[in-house]
Amino acid sequence: MRLRVAASAFNAADNGMRAGFLAIPVVFPHVPGYDVSGTIDAVGDDVDGFAVGDAVIAFLSMATDGGAAEYVIAPADALVAAPTSVPLADAAALPSVALTARQALFDDGGLEAGQRVLIVGAGGVVGKYAIALAKRAGAYVIATASPRSAEAVRAAGADEIIDHTKADVLDAVTDQVDLLLNLAPIEPDEFTALVRLVRDGGIVVSATAWMPAPDDADCGVRSVVVFVRSDAEKLAELASLVDEGVLALEVTRRIPLTELPALHAEAAEGRVAGKMIVVP
Repeated sequence: MRLRVAASAFNAADNGMRAGFLAIPVVFPHVPGYDVSGTIDAVGDDVDGFAVGDAVIAFLSMATDGGAAEYVIAPADALVAAPTSVPLADAAALPSVALTARQALFDDGGLEAGQRVLIVGAGGVVGKYAIALAKRAGAYVIATASPRSAEAVRAAGADEIIDHTKADVLDAVTDQVDLLLNLAPIEPDEFTALVRLVRDGGIVVSATAWMPAPDDADCGVRSVVVFVRSDAEKLAELASLVDEGVLALEVTRRIPLTELPALHAEAAEGRVAGKMIVVP
C-alpha cells in the first residue's frame, strides 16, 4: 500500500536509531517516522478491505523506512482506519504510544478489574493513555507526577496522584498494588526499592528498555520489559476509543518536515517533552 502522508510522529526511538545507541537493524539511508497517518494513494495486488482515499494510521516496523516523507509504502496488515474525531495529521501521534500503554497493562501486566496499579512517570503521553485504559478496565490507579503534569494526570482519571518532587513514593503508597508500571528514567536502585510495593504474586512492568526490570522471586513477583509490538486489531480498538472520548489524543507540537533535523538536534541535547508530529 502507498500512503500520501498526512503526518508522522517523532519518538525517542527515532533519535536513538539516528544516534546509533538503539539496536534496531536499520539499513542506511533510513527514513524515520514509524508512526504515520495518511490517505491511501495506491493499493497493491490481492489487498482487500482498503481503497484509494481511505484515511488510515499505522505503526510501521522500526527497521524499515518510515513516514517522515511525502509518501510511504506500508504493509496492508499494519493499517487501520484513522479516528474520525481528530485531524488526520494529529492521528499519527497515536499508534506506538497507545499500543505501549495497552500492551504494558494487559498483554504483559495482565491487569484486571478491581486490581490496583501504580504508574510511575504517569505525566508523559504513554502514562496518560495508561491511566485512561486502566480506569476503563475497572482498575484503581495510583500515579506519580510532577506539579507540571498533575492536572493532566488527574484529567486522565487517576484515583491518587503522588507528587514525586515532594513525597517519597514508598511512604505515599499505603496499600500494595497488583501491578507496578514504570515509565520513568529512574535510577535502578530506586526502581528496585519500589518492588516492595507490589503484592505477593504481582508483576512489575517497565517501558524503560535500557535497564532490566527488577523482580522478587521470594514473593513471587515477576517482571517484564515491554517492547511495543505491531498489532492492527488492538490499534483499531485504540482508534475507536479516541472517537469515543476515552483516550484524549495529545499533540504538543506540529512541525514541518524541513525542521525534522532541528528536532533531532534538540532531542540529542536532552529529552523532548510531549508529543510531536511532523507534517510534510
